[in-house]
Amino acid sequence: MASDISPRAEIDPRAKIGNNCKIFPFVYIEGDVVIGDNCIIFPFVSILNGSRIGNNNKIHQGAVIAALPQDFNFRGEKSECILGDNNIIRENVVINRATHTGGKTSLGNSNVLMEGAHISHDTHVGNECIFGYGTKIAGDCEIEDRAIFSSSVIENAGTRVGTAAFIQAGTTFSKDVPPYVVISPDATFNSVNNIVGSKIGISDSVLKHIANAYRLIYNGGTSLFDAIIQVREQVPDSEEIRHIADFVEASQKGIVGKL
Repeated sequence: MASDISPRAEIDPRAKIGNNCKIFPFVYIEGDVVIGDNCIIFPFVSILNGSRIGNNNKIHQGAVIAALPQDFNFRGEKSECILGDNNIIRENVVINRATHTGGKTSLGNSNVLMEGAHISHDTHVGNECIFGYGTKIAGDCEIEDRAIFSSSVIENAGTRVGTAAFIQAGTTFSKDVPPYVVISPDATFNSVNNIVGSKIGISDSVLKHIANAYRLIYNGGTSLFDAIIQVREQVPDSEEIRHIADFVEASQKGIVGKL
């Protein structure tokens, strides 16, 4: 089915637009753009060069996709901003493309970015994440699947957020957030994210093992290096426990709430 494109939208003829899309008036689309099937682009959206957008995405009023990176190292290089499928991009969201030639900012599938959220250059977001009102993600960050950011969270540059982590409103953090945890507004460990853990199929016994792993990491009175050894030796093995140990061990900036 052909797409429904308003004649009042400004679209470069070189842009590639899939089937059954709805593009409202006053949308602005540049030439080096690819948009998949069944997308809805609401008024006053700007989709700029380097955008690669999958299927079934909804992009609401005032959003900007592939905005130029806010990075003093940017010299006008050609780069990309990649969105997967089934994402909801609400009003006034900004997603920057990457800084350097061949680089990319990427967003996976089925993510929700609420009003005013910002994803900066060279950041990579997994699947089924939620970004609350006014949340700002700096450049070069890595965010795994099912992470949840409440409103007005600030993630500083080069940090990572693990699977199914929940970051409470107003938190600013400059270290990595490990998987399956709840982080308080003072950027400290609060608890294991049992609610989301259960929803994504983690058993009660494994959730208890995750809690034990974080007791060793945060309350064990040892270095992070020794805590990871203890987790591997003392906590019953599972995919989730291995992921915690690997994530924390790979941290370059350290993890929140731990010296």
